[in-house]
Amino acid sequence: MPTSLPVRTPRVVTAAEAVAGVRNGDVVFVASAAATPSVLLKALFARAATLVDVTLLHFITDGLLPNDNPAFVSPFVHRALFIGREMRALMERGCAVDYVPMSIAQVPRLVAAGRLRADVALIQTSRADAEGRLRFGVGVDIAAALVAKARLVAAETNARMPLSDSESLAWSDVDFAVETDEPLPEYKHPTSDEVTRQVARYIVSLIEDGSTLQVGVGQIPNEALRFLHGRRHLGIHSDLITDTVLDLIDAGIVDNSAKSMDRGRVVASYCFGTRRLYDRIGSDAAFVFRAIDRVCDPAIIALQHRMVSISQVFSVDLTGQACSDQFEGELYGGVSAQPDLLRATAAAPGGKSIICLASTTTDGAISRIRPLLREGEGVTLSRADVHYVVTEYGIANLFGKSIRERALALIEIAHPNFRLGLLHEAKRLGYLPAQQSIASQGAYPVEEERSFTLKDGVQVSVRPARASDADAMRALFHDMSQEDVYTRFFSRLACLSFLEAQRLCNVDYANEVAFVVWDPQAGDGDFVATASYYRDTSTRRAEVAYMIRPDWQGRGLGRVLQDLLFDYGKRHGIESFVAEVLRSNRRMVQLASAACEQVEVEREDDTVIITMTP
Repeated sequence: MPTSLPVRTPRVVTAAEAVAGVRNGDVVFVASAAATPSVLLKALFARAATLVDVTLLHFITDGLLPNDNPAFVSPFVHRALFIGREMRALMERGCAVDYVPMSIAQVPRLVAAGRLRADVALIQTSRADAEGRLRFGVGVDIAAALVAKARLVAAETNARMPLSDSESLAWSDVDFAVETDEPLPEYKHPTSDEVTRQVARYIVSLIEDGSTLQVGVGQIPNEALRFLHGRRHLGIHSDLITDTVLDLIDAGIVDNSAKSMDRGRVVASYCFGTRRLYDRIGSDAAFVFRAIDRVCDPAIIALQHRMVSISQVFSVDLTGQACSDQFEGELYGGVSAQPDLLRATAAAPGGKSIICLASTTTDGAISRIRPLLREGEGVTLSRADVHYVVTEYGIANLFGKSIRERALALIEIAHPNFRLGLLHEAKRLGYLPAQQSIASQGAYPVEEERSFTLKDGVQVSVRPARASDADAMRALFHDMSQEDVYTRFFSRLACLSFLEAQRLCNVDYANEVAFVVWDPQAGDGDFVATASYYRDTSTRRAEVAYMIRPDWQGRGLGRVLQDLLFDYGKRHGIESFVAEVLRSNRRMVQLASAACEQVEVEREDDTVIITMTP
């Protein structure tokens, strides 16, 4: 490869003339997604009989193949950074497809170092703008880096490519220009099923007002955007954008006003959507497209307050390792920029990195949450980098958790049909103790999560407990005074046994429920209170119990928790609640007695039994 590139003398030519300079043994870069240069590619394929050992290097493509013939066999080797629909078709026909499992955010660095080469670059750009520059329009990603090092650059200058605020080339940066007026490839996500919509709802529950979003490739991340109504002042800083972003902008949900960097602007590297999106990008100065290494620059992302990254994967094992480019040994999808984005997002103030997946295959036959990733499923995202995992059965936060805690949290969001099997395997692998059980066989009730302001003005967060909360329950227990422990458990306990800790949090959400309270300033997992009820299955009565940290007593938490239990219980068929309280525990006697108009009080030697019918 020459050490310096020749001075270019650009010419407007036909597509056949533009690819005439491709030589045997060349590596030809092909631009991505909606910027796939289909006219140039047809001309190159027409030359195939005269070429040997030519490799096409590309990311996501649409329109790469010269025809829709299902029997078409590509004569070239395809060095693919993503296995999409077209590459899958070629692989099924026995064509040479070499998949490169790497983050595309690292491609420019490899190109600059000479470790990844492209002798020829086939790209699609806009026509020359007022300054005589060719804009990459809707597809910058890795193109600029590869064009800079190519021996020969041929640009398909399309009159329909938006003149977006994007990376661009000087006219003298290209060797040949082929003028076209072709519609850009369009893409619409298929209609979502209820599983996808439920996963999306859980994702949205993690997104706060003022967040900046990165939304990766896949139907579930895109579907999550449809459920953001009610959020305010969201921003977009993403490798990929689709039409759904326009709906959020037009609804006033995305205004980019709270972004720490690029305030007021949507930042992306490429897009894939319909003509509506492309037209808007060309006319709205709020959109800016940059090279993938700039969009995914950890230093930039880490400055974004409340950055949220959403990535779809194919499978997750019980330690948190995730695979997004293989399933059951079959290659599909790619790494994209997931590893870089997850790490950078986690470093941002208030950042949340989220991976999502349906709990099973479409037919329900195979769990996508596994004891171990299977043979043929590579680790795309290491367990050290995975924070939130979301399925249609809930959310598992793995960050800072042990293998035991991770396994339990992931089993809880697996499909109920597979939970017992996963539990058995987790015990066999030594991840969980032999006495561990899973009470819930349904979805985690995320709709019960909420915030309350106490009478002293302090805001607290409340959610239903999970089996994986046992350690946090033990920590709350040890924060209690000896007298509080005695009034709660009627015994001078020095510690909570495994089974006692599980009873406080491992509930089925039907006949029993527990709520936990934490101070948002301290973080979820640092509980200040808990309340629970346990139903007598032969009646419509349930016994209630509370545990409130001493420094949080007298602030109205008991009444908040009592109201929560009563409301939840009535919706689940509970008609009355029973509290057994020590006579000396005047505060709890008063709370229980004031709960409702219909109260029955039975006094025994040391205790008071109060029956409440809300």
